[in-house]
Amino acid sequence: MLLSSAGAARAVPVVPNFTQGSMTSHTETTSTVQETINSMDYNTGYQYVVTGTNVETDSANLAPAGVNNTSVTLNGVTSSWTGLDMSNKPAYEMTTPGAAFQFTESYQAPGLANHTIIQRTTTINSVTDTTSTFTQ
Repeated sequence: MLLSSAGAARAVPVVPNFTQGSMTSHTETTSTVQETINSMDYNTGYQYVVTGTNVETDSANLAPAGVNNTSVTLNGVTSSWTGLDMSNKPAYEMTTPGAAFQFTESYQAPGLANHTIIQRTTTINSVTDTTSTFTQ
């Protein structure tokens, strides 16, 4: 025969064995970003200018006849445009040979005017220091 006797269960309070303290955390993070910026500026039309004094042309049309289709591929991007055929422009001559004259002819074609490529790498360093203080 077994006899057992059990006493009453009692709770024992838990008392921390410290009165104050602190905890420090230090975190460092480094991020690197690489990027390429492609910027393209286009002239969407052409500009043809002829000015002068004591100058005449053999044509009623001052602009070159015909068109010139052009395309260019840069970094995988193809650009196409239509401009004037400068090999087919009218002839100009002095109205009064030997007299003073002035003649200016300029042509700005359509198409890619400027292509800028910027490649950059940015490194970001982040440091976080945290201190927690506690007391009882």
